[in-house]
Amino acid sequence: MIREKQQNTGPIVIDLTGPDGNAFVLMGKAKGLAKQLGYDPIAQQDIITEMMSGSYDELVDTFDKYFGDYVILER
Repeated sequence: MIREKQQNTGPIVIDLTGPDGNAFVLMGKAKGLAKQLGYDPIAQQDIITEMMSGSYDELVDTFDKYFGDYVILER
């Protein structure tokens, strides 16, 4: 089935079991979201550094801490 493109008006949903759940993809999304939300470059880098400082689960927890109001993470 082919349909016209629809605008997503709901929250962003990321499936952590798919390719978007890759740690590097999550860090890229975090950097983009931080920029969109007006975080200064130093704060953006601090978030990425915090995400890289632990395990994958800690990376996901850090992402959720900063962007959980805007993004739904699914396992």
